[in-house]
This record gives sequence, C-alpha cells and structure tokens, in this order.
Amino acid sequence: MRRYIRSTITGLTAGLLAVSSGVAAQAASREAEEGWDSPPACVHINSDWRYTFVTNDCSSAYDVTVVYRDGANVPCRVASPGDIISFPGYGTQGNTVLGVALCAVAGRKDGRLEATPRL
Repeated sequence: MRRYIRSTITGLTAGLLAVSSGVAAQAASREAEEGWDSPPACVHINSDWRYTFVTNDCSSAYDVTVVYRDGANVPCRVASPGDIISFPGYGTQGNTVLGVALCAVAGRKDGRLEATPRL
C-alpha cells in the first residue's frame, strides 16, 4: 500500500512540474508575442474577478500596469518597494489577466525609477 501511495505521489508531482513548466514557457512566449516586458520575479500578481493586486517585494520602484486578454488599457502606476497596488479584476464576462508589464515612461529606463539628485 505504501509503495502505491509513493508512486502515486511521485507521478502527480512529476505531472505538476511538467504542467507548470509548460505554463511558464507559454507565458514567456505570450509576453514576447504581445510585446510587453515583464517585471522581475519580486513583483507578484494576484487576480480575482473584482481586483488584481500587484505587490512589489523588490528594493526598487517600478512603473507597472496589468495586461488583459481583451486589450483593456489601464494606466501605469508606480509600485514602490513594499507597495500593494490594485487594478481592475478580470470581471464576470470571462476576460483574463495575462500578467504584469513594465511601462515605458519618459525619463525612466526599463520601468525602473531612476534616482534624481536633490537641489
């Protein structure tokens, strides 16, 4: 019985790893297709039907927006270290949140805020 349980757990674990690898590869190819840059791994997203939360656990601030399947355009927002920013969720009409994208803001490089000297 123990051998059956172990083999089942091992098989399920291997299957989950294969699926998660495929999802990550699909997300990366979709980002390249859509032409948006994803933020570093320390910027996290959590989405439900009403809200999408972007959390910045990085030591730098980033300009971010959320990318939706239907192409909805939401404004860029500054995510300072430790911030949790809310965006619209995916709604009840079957829209999907594809991910977080760095914004190209004039005077900033790759979505990262540059330090400006104080005068």
